[in-house]
Amino acid sequence: MHALSVRLAAVAAFVSASSLPVLAQTAAPEAPAVAAPAEKRAVVTNFESDAQLNDLAAKGRTVVFFFASWCPNCRATVTELNARWADVNPDLTLVIADYDKETALKSRYGVTYQDTFVLLDAKGEGVKSWNSGGVDGLNANSAL
Repeated sequence: MHALSVRLAAVAAFVSASSLPVLAQTAAPEAPAVAAPAEKRAVVTNFESDAQLNDLAAKGRTVVFFFASWCPNCRATVTELNARWADVNPDLTLVIADYDKETALKSRYGVTYQDTFVLLDAKGEGVKSWNSGGVDGLNANSAL
């Protein structure tokens, strides 16, 4: 059982065309008398700045996901990530970037299509990009 786990929340409805998937923290049931060690999970966060992205990349494996709320493929990807988050490589940090708003970030990584993932190196440079693929594609393309 986990005290708290961070996972990608299901995107059931979008408030606006610029909505990003929201993060949710869910509390686990009461811990037993002897608590099991916490299971390591992948981390997901929203893009805030280039400095934040560079810091995350320097700390470990980081992938940026360019999401658009109007994109059916993006919504399907988020639905699968939510359903299978436990299957995502636990050493991964997934950063969600708004495809419509983050034009400088798209330019930095040469992204021209929503539902694009970009794997970063330790310096925050894009070393690989791909579209779609869900959890299996995320794990396969972000493997070192």
